[in-house]
Amino acid sequence: MSSRRREFLIRLGMAAAGLLFSLLLAEATLRLLGFTPERFNNMGRMVDPHWTTLLDCYPTNPRGYFDLDLREPATRARLQHVAPVRYDAVARRAPYAVEFHYNSLRFRDQPLGPKPPGVRRVMILGDSFTEGQGVREPDTCVRLLEKLLNRKDPMQWEVRNCGRRGTDFPALAEAFEALLPHDPDIVIYAMVLNDPDQSPEFHARQTYANDWILDQERMVKHGAGPLPGPWSSRLASLLGDRLTAWRVGRETTRWYLDMYGEPNRRGWERTQARIREMDRRVRERGGQFLVVVWPLLVAFEGRYPFTPAHDAIARFCREAGIAHHDLLPLFRGRQTAPLWVHPVDRHPNQIANRLAAEDLLPVVQGLAHR
Repeated sequence: MSSRRREFLIRLGMAAAGLLFSLLLAEATLRLLGFTPERFNNMGRMVDPHWTTLLDCYPTNPRGYFDLDLREPATRARLQHVAPVRYDAVARRAPYAVEFHYNSLRFRDQPLGPKPPGVRRVMILGDSFTEGQGVREPDTCVRLLEKLLNRKDPMQWEVRNCGRRGTDFPALAEAFEALLPHDPDIVIYAMVLNDPDQSPEFHARQTYANDWILDQERMVKHGAGPLPGPWSSRLASLLGDRLTAWRVGRETTRWYLDMYGEPNRRGWERTQARIREMDRRVRERGGQFLVVVWPLLVAFEGRYPFTPAHDAIARFCREAGIAHHDLLPLFRGRQTAPLWVHPVDRHPNQIANRLAAEDLLPVVQGLAHR
């Protein structure tokens, strides 16, 4: 072996040894600092066949907010009928729960009867943000707004929750048809950025797991293997998490923004037409219609990435002459994570719902006096 080749191999070996030492040092430092990859058992959902009772189930209870422990005998005896075959399996992996009850229209509210005389009826249409996923019913924006309105004008307001989880257009138009015969004075469409109609080609682009609402990357699916153990590499987990967050974040952000641009032009046009029609029909009945935009609960303390989507919605409402209120200014600059239902469920929690209700109070009062 030539001296030059020997020298090259020695240098290569020294570089490899240096790299290995650096990796081991980084691993040791992360362990010394107590870093562990944040992973959770998969969330659960149990609902009875008639959609009268539903349970949102979580693997941990980090804020002590979830009021049900499905492992308690009394709770099991009362709620096992919701999903008798799955109950115990879900309770083992995700025992902390919030209970939901639905009326015959599958809205999280009491049955809708005739409007009481002298009462203004506000009906809030939307998806899981409106329904209040992971939030006890008294803490939802709907119930809090009703309480605030009646504090100033006792017994003069009724606010009804017409949210259905997982509902986007065109299904939102069907939910609107269900609420309209119940004589609303004000209809609020609580819009979330993933609501617009989507062409099949555009929808197929969302092949990644994280949609900025449920953090699938940190959930270990039932049956997919154990949570990371003490011998798992902290460094590999950290680098993998950062790389995945960057990749998924970039793709997800682009997908949301394209929903309001040329890649989903037809879907966004159909959505605008449906919102115009909802506004027309509410006004035709002598009521008021309002579009309220929920931001995704992402990066409020930094550079919120979805401002162009909010701008597109505001521009449409302005040109269509539709009343519009954006909740983004309310949340911008706040710490984001304390507003989540759970670290892997980024729906607005009871704090975010309270802030939204307080922000909407003067807006709704203003509509009532138009």
